[in-house]
Amino acid sequence: MRKKKWVVPFLENEEEYLVTDAKALNVDKPIYLEIGMGMGDFITESASQHPDIFYLGLEKDETCVARAIKKARDKQLENFKVLLVDATNIEELFSEHSIDLIYLHFSDPWPKKHHHKRRLTYMPFLNKYEKTLKSDGTLIYKTDNEQFFDDSLEYFSQSNFVLEEIDRNYYVEGEPMTAYQAKFVAEGKPIFYAKYKLI
Repeated sequence: MRKKKWVVPFLENEEEYLVTDAKALNVDKPIYLEIGMGMGDFITESASQHPDIFYLGLEKDETCVARAIKKARDKQLENFKVLLVDATNIEELFSEHSIDLIYLHFSDPWPKKHHHKRRLTYMPFLNKYEKTLKSDGTLIYKTDNEQFFDDSLEYFSQSNFVLEEIDRNYYVEGEPMTAYQAKFVAEGKPIFYAKYKLI
């Protein structure tokens, strides 16, 4: 997404929703983390619907983060924060075993084989999530790319995550959607979904 002129000054003055140290957050609710939240459609609506849960969005694109914060402000959310970072060193961003649930929604499928190591479902990342999630934590994964989905099922099978649910044409009426998911659903494209539990 092209960076808009207003984004940098907006973020420089943002104190309510943008955080730099997630470990310093004092939260007494379950924490749900969306890695690669995009413009925040899913996570801000989820936070609005579930005030008993604390939502953290992680996103490296400044424009996406700024747009998500605007949505959070419009909804007057008190259970939502954003980290403007890359997910590469995610295990260093949070206290060990502090997250209840991780969402991986429509991340880059990196289709070329020599780029597979960049996939957010590749084994090194799964190892990082194991350190970040609580011992019985949950991970929910969605994509529109079937090959990426099938490859990811194989990655997960080699980890400490156990498959609980799988759906190759996922849709739940009334459930918040990312901008990508809404677009794909409108076009009649299938959504590939898997839910895992960490053991």
